Amino acid sequence: QVQLVESGGGSVHTGGSLVLSCAAAGSAFRPYIMGWYRQAPGKSRELVAEITSGDNTNYADSVKGRFTVSRDNAKKTVYLQMNSLKPEDTAVYYCRARILSADYWGQGIQVTVSS
Repeated sequence: QVQLVESGGGSVHTGGSLVLSCAAAGSAFRPYIMGWYRQAPGKSRELVAEITSGDNTNYADSVKGRFTVSRDNAKKTVYLQMNSLKPEDTAVYYCRARILSADYWGQGIQVTVSS
């Protein structure tokens, strides 16, 4: 059974940095797409950044230039380096992986940015 194991997150002040990690465990196959979504209170879940196995990336406009998504295919792990964090980045961040034709989600990890 595939599980996405997330780590990182926490609380920082405006302008701070955090790194999120997500490892896909229990799969013999390399995820085609891995990425991060977030959901703030009272809002819908939205794409933050994603990366394919060929290192093609896609970012939400709100994080371009501040966040960097990367992956280690051998470790089936995706990372999200978050710099210049703003209070509006506060949300629960979810890891997502597409393996073959199925989507898997992590349990979510809290990121809080205070002014």
